[in-house]
Amino acid sequence: MNEATSTQVGRLLTIMARLRDPANGCEWDRDQTYETIVPYTIEEAYEVADAIARADMVDLREELGDLLLQVVFHARMAEEAGHFAFADVAAAIADKLEARHPHIFGDDMSATAQTQRWETIKHAERSAKGATSALDGVALALPALMRAEKLQKRAARVGFDWPDAEGPKAKILEELDELAAAESDAERTMEAGDLLFSVVNYLRSQGIAPEDALRAGNAKFERRFRAMETLSQKDGREFAALTLEEQESYWRAAKASERGEAS
Repeated sequence: MNEATSTQVGRLLTIMARLRDPANGCEWDRDQTYETIVPYTIEEAYEVADAIARADMVDLREELGDLLLQVVFHARMAEEAGHFAFADVAAAIADKLEARHPHIFGDDMSATAQTQRWETIKHAERSAKGATSALDGVALALPALMRAEKLQKRAARVGFDWPDAEGPKAKILEELDELAAAESDAERTMEAGDLLFSVVNYLRSQGIAPEDALRAGNAKFERRFRAMETLSQKDGREFAALTLEEQESYWRAAKASERGEAS
């Protein structure tokens, strides 16, 4: 770490300590807990992802700073409670990185051996934390689609997986029928969850990351919907006042325009 980096990290830690000072700190910062801060932590991680998706390096620099603040904030609260400090957080991840990359910081080995060693190390880490199931350690706070994929991958590591794409494909059709037959709200919610879980399984069999796919689908819908609104405005028509059939015609026009086709 160069001197400038060390200076700025130290400055950030000092500012956080000052904000949390019981006597002279900021009232809002003093009142925060892990539980009240964690929603901001999650939000900042998504804002980092958003800046990357937009290829906005100026915004990325700012969002990474906001995310770093979250780490500093949690570490400061832990230090105040006598659990650990920021330096311990940095040391823990440094130790983990060195342990997980023996081919870099230790002996040379093949790519296959590296992968096997990686899984062995991660399994040992989970076992050391008291893991008793292949599914232990999959964070509850992950987005639901991403967590479904991780759960399925963990199960697949111990052999619990469809042999090909036909299994999850058939399961989707089965779950559609069960959702249609559900009677209570609770049952419909449960069957809808089973359907989404099956879709994740099918996408995984196709090598598609469900979270990425849905994010792309969201972006496409938003882009085309905004285009519909723009087209209707150009025609002097209020989009919300149109019939569904008229709105559908604008949807088709937006799609055609996006594809470079004549509308």
